Amino acid sequence: MPRWIFLLLICAGTAWGDDFIFAGYNVENYAPLVIPGQTQTGRPGKSAEAARAVVQIVQEISPDLLGVCEMGSVPQFEEFRKRLADAGLGYRDFEFVDGPDPDRHLALASRFPIIARHSLADLPCEAGNAIRRKVRRGILDVTVQVNPAFKLRILGVHLKSKRFTPEGSPDLERREEAHLLRKHIDQIQAADPTMPLLVFGDFNDTKAQPTLHEVTGLRGTPGSLTALALADREGDHWTYYWKMEDVYQRIDYLLVNRILAPLVVHAGCGIYRSPLWNVASDHRPVFAAFHPPTP
Repeated sequence: MPRWIFLLLICAGTAWGDDFIFAGYNVENYAPLVIPGQTQTGRPGKSAEAARAVVQIVQEISPDLLGVCEMGSVPQFEEFRKRLADAGLGYRDFEFVDGPDPDRHLALASRFPIIARHSLADLPCEAGNAIRRKVRRGILDVTVQVNPAFKLRILGVHLKSKRFTPEGSPDLERREEAHLLRKHIDQIQAADPTMPLLVFGDFNDTKAQPTLHEVTGLRGTPGSLTALALADREGDHWTYYWKMEDVYQRIDYLLVNRILAPLVVHAGCGIYRSPLWNVASDHRPVFAAFHPPTP
């Protein structure tokens, strides 16, 4: 873990041994890598240099839980897992969501055991039109046992990009996906109002847009979520560079429900700043520290 994060946590007066860190990271097309014994097809994806940079950045943050967007197919995920293991990161449990998008998947690496898996890979949208779509990357949904006294429900998403497709408006599709995510969140919180909930992902929209409002819900209500305020050590808030438009935006978020919010160590939250960021990805990782109850 970088020394500056460690010092921030110490200054916040936390008991470091009991805290854990979650990081969310869109690793930008982690496929197709050259996998020994396999024939490579399709468009170019992650270079070996970029893959090394991704793992180095993850190693510097050293999160206990790592949520990933734009992971490749299963062979690429296995290659990524090996790189994480070779870097000494110590992840023991994993989740991979094989959604309709053949190239970009959601995944999770955890140092804690995953005790329940409810990921949705085949989730139809509900729009009343002639074209029936599915949520392209599905919804990652797991529960991890952080310690004997604390369980955490984690959802991960990668909502539709702003690129137009023959199927219709990307903004409409993204809103549909956000609506389904909100519906799923409501079901989870209705079933267990005491469950701490963390939502991570690439929402492909900025904070003031309807997509985020759809997911977070009505402010002040019991089921609403809060987007953590995040910045890098220089005070910059962007997480994504859109090269085609030459625009820096914040489109990656960590959302917490009212049960998890009091456990956030705000001094240990941020957007990771690295000189390798654009070698690794067109996104920068977001991270947050939490101080859970202990037995």
